[in-house]
Amino acid sequence: MVRHNLYVFIFVKKLTRCHWGNMIELYPEGPVILMKLLTCNSNIPLAQAIAHQLGVPLTHATIKHFSDMEIFVEIHENVRGEDIFVIQSTGCPANDNLMELLITIDALKRGSAKRITAVIPYFGYARQDRKSGPRTPISAKLVANLLTVAGANRVLTFDFHSGQIQGFFDIPTDNLLVRPIFLQDIQSRYGLEACTIVSPDVGGVVRAREMASRLKVDLAIIDKRRLQPGHSEVMNVIGDIKGRRCIVVDDIVDSAGTICHAAKALMDGGATSVCGYASHGVFSSNALEKIEASPLTEMVVTDSILATPIVKACKKVRQISLAELTAKGIDSIANERSISSLFD
Repeated sequence: MVRHNLYVFIFVKKLTRCHWGNMIELYPEGPVILMKLLTCNSNIPLAQAIAHQLGVPLTHATIKHFSDMEIFVEIHENVRGEDIFVIQSTGCPANDNLMELLITIDALKRGSAKRITAVIPYFGYARQDRKSGPRTPISAKLVANLLTVAGANRVLTFDFHSGQIQGFFDIPTDNLLVRPIFLQDIQSRYGLEACTIVSPDVGGVVRAREMASRLKVDLAIIDKRRLQPGHSEVMNVIGDIKGRRCIVVDDIVDSAGTICHAAKALMDGGATSVCGYASHGVFSSNALEKIEASPLTEMVVTDSILATPIVKACKKVRQISLAELTAKGIDSIANERSISSLFD
């Protein structure tokens, strides 16, 4: 019996080295734990890139819509006792993508998966994180409950709209930061000389201050007044931006009104150039037209939301891939290693 166990261990180790060559090269400290990756339909290119980084094939499954738009999911591989990571953003169409995720999790749970992690690069209902008026919902909390009831054991996501959303979940939730990717990109493309990081509103000051501190550059803040959802009016620029290269950082670009107004105010205040960095590019309504007509030199977003042909055609929009960082986060969870060490 002892020899048999030893033989099995050696066999698994050899199998790991054969099929997980990319991961062994990325993480040479030891053999990795086997896992399964499964993607829904919202962002298949990102899921494929993550699978390539991990050296793991995507699990074969069917996710389709019936004629009345009901969603049907069938997993074509055995998942009993497996550690499963389901990749799905909940961007437009938000409700269809959310239901795909919930039904897929339910299918995996009923297939006796050992642990199910919902990997949600863009958590779509995050902005509804508080009561904005009488008799209004806190939809972010509702979605957290739905994921838990569906059978998710933990959640992996990027840059929540606000930190308190992690408290909405009764299961472990890892909120990865896009900051390392942006810092590297800013340093390589723009340098740090005469550079100022700008928060487009008071709510984003913590994010902007952290980036400015990491880069050891100045910080400026846009004082704005929001007239109604999707519309804002810049009131004042706090900080010295004259003769500076300004980089506006935010979590979400939706209608693009905030960042475009900020860019105009910064240029009027004497900035030499303005570019934007945002974790998630929603780009609703005529956002791309606003960006094209604005003083922004470019708008940089991650691929947490699949770029439509119109987004790809916009010359001022550039996407940075989350695949490598997501793969490292998934590997850390699968192998019970620290997530926070990715941002030190």
